[in-house]
Amino acid sequence: MSDHPFTHLDVLESEAIHIMREVAAECANPALLFSGGKDSIVMLRLAEKAFRPGRFPFPLVHIDTEHNFPEVIEFRDRRAKELGERLIVCSMEDSIKKGRVVLRSADQSRNPFQSITLLDAISDHKFDACIGGARRDEEKARAKERIFSFRDEFGQWDPKNQRPELWDIYNTRTHPGENIRVFPISNWTELDVWEYIGREQLEVPHIYFAHRREVIRRGTGLLPVCHLVQPKDGEKVEEVMVRFRTVGDMSCTCPVESDAADIDAIVAETAMTRITERGATRMDDQTSDASMELRKKEGYF
Repeated sequence: MSDHPFTHLDVLESEAIHIMREVAAECANPALLFSGGKDSIVMLRLAEKAFRPGRFPFPLVHIDTEHNFPEVIEFRDRRAKELGERLIVCSMEDSIKKGRVVLRSADQSRNPFQSITLLDAISDHKFDACIGGARRDEEKARAKERIFSFRDEFGQWDPKNQRPELWDIYNTRTHPGENIRVFPISNWTELDVWEYIGREQLEVPHIYFAHRREVIRRGTGLLPVCHLVQPKDGEKVEEVMVRFRTVGDMSCTCPVESDAADIDAIVAETAMTRITERGATRMDDQTSDASMELRKKEGYF
């Protein structure tokens, strides 16, 4: 018997497990994108429930900008080792050395260029499907995405030319060079993710919880002081109680002021917020309403 009543989380979990098993059954060489962030942590638990006691039928893949929070990278490596699953780390530094990525400055946000490293990884490893933890509530462009999102031979996404998914029937056919991005938790919200983390008692990097950190107020957001982010003229370094709602490139990922120090407090805080996760915490997503959609068309997650 289950130790909890049947809830909407069970419905979401069942759907996601079905989607993962569909990928394993229909795709020849899939991969699960794993960054160490909360959504991909949930994806790992879903994969455990879908395939244990066997091994995952796909490797874990991280597109590493090399500007990630060290706490998250430590968690990524440790969690993959605990699970005994293969982790493939594809570094943007390699893309820079090859001239595939050209930055204007050393401290420029690397987030917009992840698509290049991802597309190279797909080509090098011949992945025909990449399973990701994107959710429709994150951002407007995400909401246009199908669960099985077809990408052409150039890795591009066309929001006006997507395959129907009637009755949860998914078309996984691709030609050589084409691939599919699969989003099993598309129908989840940020609140669902935190409630699931609480229910399953999943460990997450500690920077998701409230802690004191030196920050700079820049524009409408806070930026964490680090080797990539230093105060400009007129800016003042403050020590503030903050937490991160999402984790990514340190040069553009903003914490939010918060005293939520445990899962229950985060759930309560998330239930009250009216600002989207990426809108509040990703400075590069605030520069243009169309920035995410343009990047997705170019091959972004």
